[in-house]
Amino acid sequence: MLLAVDIGNTHICLGCMRGLEIVRMARLTTNKLKTDFEYASDLRHFFDFYDIEVSALDGAIVSSVVPPLTNAFSGAVKLATGVTPMILGKGVRTGVNILIDDPAQTGADLVAAAAGALKLYAPPLIIIDMGTATTISVLNKQGSFIGGTIGPGVALGLAALSSGTSQLPNISLEAPAKVIGTNTVDSMRSGAVLGAAAMLDGMIERIEAELGQSATVVATGGIASSVCPLCRREILVNDDLLLTGLAAIFEKNRKK
Repeated sequence: MLLAVDIGNTHICLGCMRGLEIVRMARLTTNKLKTDFEYASDLRHFFDFYDIEVSALDGAIVSSVVPPLTNAFSGAVKLATGVTPMILGKGVRTGVNILIDDPAQTGADLVAAAAGALKLYAPPLIIIDMGTATTISVLNKQGSFIGGTIGPGVALGLAALSSGTSQLPNISLEAPAKVIGTNTVDSMRSGAVLGAAAMLDGMIERIEAELGQSATVVATGGIASSVCPLCRREILVNDDLLLTGLAAIFEKNRKK
């Protein structure tokens, strides 16, 4: 069994995998102040909660976009399981041919999502990750990573709107009944949720125009299931895309 860990800016996603199948999954809150011992305790609680025998683990892989936590969480995995995790980074074979100006700048989460998408879908691909940021990655018909876009996440934008104004409240992310809001809360929800859906529709159209062909569009991330069904363009939502990609990368690098 493989322990796959995706460390994001807001959440840390844990997955116990058999092949590409997720057996158990959980999310932790990302906290840069936690030590390796504290995260090791969180991991043991995760294993105990699901009655997972640590001895059943034969490998671990960590993807991180939070550099201060990469070593701490890797140490936590070693403390909790006795397994030294593979760190997704330089020297790890991913199966993703990256063609941007500086491939080293590509976030580990984008690489993992691309690896997962290539395992499940035929290119060309447009991969949307809706988390703290909303990223869109583009893979051409050869499956090469040719670039993408980065924008503020829906929740981040909404929080900035509330904190940066005097009269707009903090609200939950829910779709309004109609585009034209008749009160402050519904107007904010329309701008945040329906605005995000319209943005995705527009970006997909522009990306396909540059590609010169249509692409399969797949979305992942905590907010994708709330926003993508509101898009006019068909978008496949796959919450497990990054963990699938990490499992595929681990198998590609496993020592025989």
